[in-house]
Amino acid sequence: MSKPLVWAGTIALCVLSLFLLVAMGHISETAATTNTVSFTGEGKVTATPDIAVIDASIVTQAVDSKTAQDQNNTKSKAVTDFLHKESIDDKDIKTSGYNIYPQSGTRPCPVNSGMMYPCTQTQQVTGYQVSQSYEIKVRDLTKVSAVLDGLVSAGANQVNNLGLQIENPDALQAQARQKAIDAAKAKATELEKQVGISLGKIVDFSENTGGYPVPMYALDAKAQGMGGGGPSISTGTNDITDNVTITYQIK
Repeated sequence: MSKPLVWAGTIALCVLSLFLLVAMGHISETAATTNTVSFTGEGKVTATPDIAVIDASIVTQAVDSKTAQDQNNTKSKAVTDFLHKESIDDKDIKTSGYNIYPQSGTRPCPVNSGMMYPCTQTQQVTGYQVSQSYEIKVRDLTKVSAVLDGLVSAGANQVNNLGLQIENPDALQAQARQKAIDAAKAKATELEKQVGISLGKIVDFSENTGGYPVPMYALDAKAQGMGGGGPSISTGTNDITDNVTITYQIK
């Protein structure tokens, strides 16, 4: 047999061996990942809100924009001074919006009894409205009612929303995750005992973090008639949840 044929046969044998090794590895890997079982777990942590976030606005209107802005600035200073008196830091008082809107109206037709046809009414600028919005964080929840009432007295003629929140939920979310993992692992241990199987390494993990509801109270200064004590606020509790799925190999 010639040397070229020997070399060709050797190369073909090596390629075939390599193919068989790859195929066997793939089959082994497929079997390892196919023989799996998954367990779910849920964790929940209940906490009391520790911060209130108030959305309030100062709206002024005048014939010209400068007058409207000047009036708005005067009320804005009064609102800021009031918040400082309530021991609210500057870092917790944020201007979230500032807008100037032209106000339009219809120009009346001139009085002229000799006109044969009705005049065409036209739109004209009749004034300007200035709106400055604030996001205010109140860390002492016992002051929320007084702050709401005082904001209106100081010049905030729109109090839109109040949100009761947990300021730093990350640590609580980690606690909920750990509870969910412990619950899933407890199910895995229980199944091993009940069915008599042996679980291997974890091959997959997924997580679904549940939100925690933030109560929102729609507040309109005029509708609520604030200015005489403010509304009564109940903090309640918030739930932070976490759901996990852990997948194990079956040995």
